Amino acid sequence: MPNSIPRKRSPRAEHFEDVFDRLTPIERFNVRVVRSSFMYSRINNLLRWGQRFIGAQWIRLVTSRLIHLVGVERLPPPHSGQGLIWASNHRTFFDMYVANAYLFRLGYLERVLYPVRSQYFYDTISGFFVNGLMSFWSMYPPIFRERKRASLNHVAFSELARAITQGRSVGIHPEGTRSLGSDPYDFLPPQSGVGRLIHLAQAPLIPFYINGLTNNVREQIWGNMRGHGPPIIIVFGEPMDLTELRSAPGTGKTYRSIAEQVMASIATLSIEERAVRAQLQEQTRTTPANPTGRDH
Repeated sequence: MPNSIPRKRSPRAEHFEDVFDRLTPIERFNVRVVRSSFMYSRINNLLRWGQRFIGAQWIRLVTSRLIHLVGVERLPPPHSGQGLIWASNHRTFFDMYVANAYLFRLGYLERVLYPVRSQYFYDTISGFFVNGLMSFWSMYPPIFRERKRASLNHVAFSELARAITQGRSVGIHPEGTRSLGSDPYDFLPPQSGVGRLIHLAQAPLIPFYINGLTNNVREQIWGNMRGHGPPIIIVFGEPMDLTELRSAPGTGKTYRSIAEQVMASIATLSIEERAVRAQLQEQTRTTPANPTGRDH
């Protein structure tokens, strides 16, 4: 019987260029165009201007009477030139967009990358334009939910890690998808893929908890106009010290531990948010509605 020769594993793809043959034509188009918007400084600066002076202003217009920012003093200084990872819970489609609008006001002026499901946003032309309308083409890279294409997510997270090392910031949800339960303090299990990204990137991670938004845009606008909608509270945490876990070997166990630790920090911030919300409700019973919103 002939000796069997062990088959060499082909190297894992690290960039979408390496897997373009596994993407549909419309996915290739979307990936190329959105990536280019970060690679060329003039395009990037134009879209950043749009985010700051159109997108962020519109978001603040429909949330400013309800917003409360907590823990701002815990944030690292802006303009450091270092990529940051912003990690939060996920209740609505707008969690990261609203948070980013107020991060602009706090001096964090770079475009932030947001991983997004590939379905619709990357496999249709309309998804391409919605990406532009909602985020000025910052929803990148695509994340593939189909099991047979799950290996493409390795490429997506490698691209994100590379972007962070180049000074770009990223907004992630450790839960991976929206928590649709009625209790905003009940979370989905964190995804180990997020832990892998954090392990690869080796960048400061800032957790925050956000609560009070709704997916109903009309209801959100009307509540802000009246000033009587639910308070929108964002509680920022200290940058997390993940040195020990990041220095551990890159295994599934390490990635799960990182994701769980980040989610635990977000859960701790939710306790602080609940106390602030109770305080605001008590104030509402004794004073007129806050006409402008405020920072704590």
